[in-house]
Amino acid sequence: MQLGTRWPVGGDVPERLDAAMREAIAGVEADVAHLDTSAWRWTLTWLESRPVAELDDGTIVRQAADGSVSVKDPTS
Repeated sequence: MQLGTRWPVGGDVPERLDAAMREAIAGVEADVAHLDTSAWRWTLTWLESRPVAELDDGTIVRQAADGSVSVKDPTS
């Protein structure tokens, strides 16, 4: 695993992420927009050269080898 970067909810998503990851992250942020996320951050890591973004609430957005993106809700 390789550490990437951290950024705040609503902040600039790293440009090296492709459109599918960016859309999934935007979707998660829209889902939590009703909450106070002012202190929440995303952590981007790379696992086997594929991006994994984890939100401070435990939500994980992961890109598979085929390019598909999945979102894992921490409550499920």
